[in-house]
Amino acid sequence: MGAFRNTARKLIPDDIRWWRVRRATRNRSRNYQLAIRYLGGLSGAEIGGSSHNPFPVDAINIDRYEQMDTIYKDEERRLAGKALKVDLVAPGDDLPLEDNSVDFVLASHVIEHFPDPIKALLEWNRVASRYIFLVVPHRDRTFDSDRPLTPVDELVDRHTSGFSSEEDKHWSVWSCESFVELCERIGLTVVETEDPDKKVGNGFAVVIDSSASAPGVSPA
Repeated sequence: MGAFRNTARKLIPDDIRWWRVRRATRNRSRNYQLAIRYLGGLSGAEIGGSSHNPFPVDAINIDRYEQMDTIYKDEERRLAGKALKVDLVAPGDDLPLEDNSVDFVLASHVIEHFPDPIKALLEWNRVASRYIFLVVPHRDRTFDSDRPLTPVDELVDRHTSGFSSEEDKHWSVWSCESFVELCERIGLTVVETEDPDKKVGNGFAVVIDSSASAPGVSPA
């Protein structure tokens, strides 16, 4: 575990963390107290990190795309002038990492893109020895505001049936309360929430204590 952390630090030069980001966004990122309080001094992995939405943490960037010309990387360059380097190419819900090999897994505005978010959460709990730190878009503060909240039973059905898809969209929509309900249903221990999140404000933050969780999926 120590060797991986040392490698992670070497993989991320300081100059790719914050560059030509608007001052207000940059200050919120560097001073995001919830992230600093839980993840400061630790090293981990971020799923789908971006240069225009940086966090003040020590993490390698894991992305399912190696190419730097995707629509997401183009958007990073438009907003921040530069796209964040991908350190490890892998599906976000199937990581080539050993159990408890990183202190934390961080994902901001990512979980909604997984057809089976339970699979992703359980995978992140497997590799994180301390925390899962999430920022999730709130249904009422995004373009999903006219959609119904995704029922937990539906998510359990997707997981137990092995549902998958290559379509890239917002598969699920949540409020903070409904997301916490999902975590409780699958045995993940939520230790703090922040609604709205103080990073950007259109979502909510959820901190999960991996060390205290006992994951398992109850039938719908």
